[in-house]
Amino acid sequence: MNLARRSITQTIPVQIFNTQFDADCQIFTTVTPVGFAVYQAWPLKLLRRRELSGGTLAAVVPCHSSSLLFLLGGGHSPLYPPNKVILWDDAVGAEVAELEFREKVGGLACRRGWLAVALRRRVVVFEVHETVIRRGEYDTCDNPRGVLAMATGSYATLLVIPGRQMGHVQLIQLPPCRPPEPLGPPPPVRPAKPPMSTVRKPVSFIAAHESPLTTLSVTSSGRLVATTSLRGTLVRIWETSNGKLLKEFRRGSDKAEIYGVAFRPDEKEVAVWSDKGTIHVFSLTTTGGSNRQSSLSPLAPFLPLPKYFDSQWSYAQYRLPAQAAHISLSSTSSVRSPATDLAADEKCVVGWTKTEESLQEYQLIALTYSGGWYRLSLPLKGPLADHSDLSDVLQDPSHKMSPVSRQRTSSISSISSAPERGKGKERDKERKDGHDLILEEYRKYGRWDGWG
Repeated sequence: MNLARRSITQTIPVQIFNTQFDADCQIFTTVTPVGFAVYQAWPLKLLRRRELSGGTLAAVVPCHSSSLLFLLGGGHSPLYPPNKVILWDDAVGAEVAELEFREKVGGLACRRGWLAVALRRRVVVFEVHETVIRRGEYDTCDNPRGVLAMATGSYATLLVIPGRQMGHVQLIQLPPCRPPEPLGPPPPVRPAKPPMSTVRKPVSFIAAHESPLTTLSVTSSGRLVATTSLRGTLVRIWETSNGKLLKEFRRGSDKAEIYGVAFRPDEKEVAVWSDKGTIHVFSLTTTGGSNRQSSLSPLAPFLPLPKYFDSQWSYAQYRLPAQAAHISLSSTSSVRSPATDLAADEKCVVGWTKTEESLQEYQLIALTYSGGWYRLSLPLKGPLADHSDLSDVLQDPSHKMSPVSRQRTSSISSISSAPERGKGKERDKERKDGHDLILEEYRKYGRWDGWG
């Protein structure tokens, strides 16, 4: 009996090098080996794609939802030198300007008309209009991650960068951010004038941490700034007007790399995500969700307890499932990219949005570097039904869209995944007292929509 030899080809892995939201979380950009694409954040929709030949990109930073994009070369064969920032007008699909430095670019932050470029020990600020004008340069401590943040709301002025000392934050006041230009005919009511400030900003530095900073985030108004350090256990919220510590949140007890912090637009909550694969939500107010605390915290004013027992923990979490999105039937593949490391299924970017289904409620959009798109809502009050029908959805790579009714599911945190080192204890602690975010919709991007 002769059987013909048949070969099974392995699934091509999703190679997403970078993905970023714009300041308003209306769109996001995605970088793959063949170029980049711009998506609408919700509903998920591919708006346009650009296939670039001759090299790869490290990141594409959107400037709000305009056609102006900032490109950085990177990867094994960079399309642009790592010491250049390319200004790209996606309306015409071409470069319009470039900025060249004497060293590698570490990070970018932008708003309407302004761009800040983080280098290893300095930050350079430019005004971007018909021409690009260099407006200032500020010294920092060693900043290999390119950490910086910029307030993007109308008339906001704040730029946040690392200070000259390790763990410190420097607050810089720029000219007010101009409001977005209205579409269509001019409104009958004249736009509001910028708020008058009678007191000069007295604070220019904040001693935030003792170890190096890993992330900086700021509200759109510039009123609050969030800082995290190399240890990755604490998130501190500061008031920029006086430099006082407003809140201190504990992400977990194990050391972790915090990827980012996102403020809700109304400044009532923050979302935090890290290499542990969990998204945490903390409340900044006394109303709404209540952050968890140790049962011994009421004794803190009376007993010399360690500061750990007075910490605030997230009131809601969501565990990103480790999906087998790129199953390999052969171990001979030489394909490897920044998106195919051990943490590929967990590395993500998170942003806040409002949907047409619930204009009064903010929801979270989570984008993983393995091509997962999650829309999450905050926990409901009262008991929630437990359903496991979502596990089949997440196991099937061909399922492109899974709208989930809020009344039918609570979370997918119960989905089983492969064993992971050093995360079992923290996962059990999160489930013990916290509430799960609700998965409303799940889709995939990057390859399943025919691009990348």
